[in-house]
Amino acid sequence: MIAQGHFLDAHGFHHDAMNTTFSLRLRGVDEGTARAAARECFEWLDYLESRLSRFIEGSDVSRINHLRAGETLYLSEPCHQCLLLALDGSARTDGLFDITLGTRIEHRKSRDPGPAPPVTGRLTLHPDVPAITCESPGREIDLGGIAKGFALDQLMPLLVGWDAQDSLLAAGASSFLAFGPSAWPVDLTGDRQSLRIFLTNQALSASGTGIQGDHIVHPSGEGAQPAQPLTRVWVMAPSAVMAEIGSTALMLVPPDEIPDWLDRPIGLGEVYAEREGHLSRVPSSAIEVLPGGRPA
Repeated sequence: MIAQGHFLDAHGFHHDAMNTTFSLRLRGVDEGTARAAARECFEWLDYLESRLSRFIEGSDVSRINHLRAGETLYLSEPCHQCLLLALDGSARTDGLFDITLGTRIEHRKSRDPGPAPPVTGRLTLHPDVPAITCESPGREIDLGGIAKGFALDQLMPLLVGWDAQDSLLAAGASSFLAFGPSAWPVDLTGDRQSLRIFLTNQALSASGTGIQGDHIVHPSGEGAQPAQPLTRVWVMAPSAVMAEIGSTALMLVPPDEIPDWLDRPIGLGEVYAEREGHLSRVPSSAIEVLPGGRPA
């Protein structure tokens, strides 16, 4: 969560969208400019929600989820961009990040004791035209956290246009994007411990059983879930979208394998994890620790 008491010199604004509260903390501009910038950002957030939410009738995602075999839907440019980023995230994470598991996510949320529904169907996203085709029905898109990360990334150029170039943006308590010269304090809060980190020109996303773990399902089914998953994971990345992709995927990776994932060129930065009540930074497997704890 955002560290309290450290933003008295920043203009703060809040807005409810995408089933969470977005917050902006802006430095380096006067109050009138900050208010105008926040107003434009919140109008854009409302538009993005109207296109990306699966729960809003008539949204792009809602219409995709009702496509029949052979039908093609033309999309808004933001929705197309978000879907392309999600597809790229799936490739980077060997399919662990998958936005087409809406039926299984609903099954998990409802705590239905029966078996998870099978995932069938195929959607084809056109790369050069903002359109998607349903080859066969069955896939349901749920953008979840990536929509919030996408929204934060979209707000940054709007704020830069208002000369608000030193800002911390947040979507709820689990998604952050900092840009500009300031080092913004954020507290990672676990069940027993907390750790303060500082964000400068980077994003942070958190996933976990106390945040959204009940909503994270493995593309291969329940049997593929880690036997003893992490309680929480926090992932830094250059963009909020990549941080969201990383935190979701790493919740589906056996904890002992996460250091190997950090060596992959997929765009992840520092990773912090909580396991059995202990919160710490996850080292890359490429870092050899010498006696006494000093990195090689």
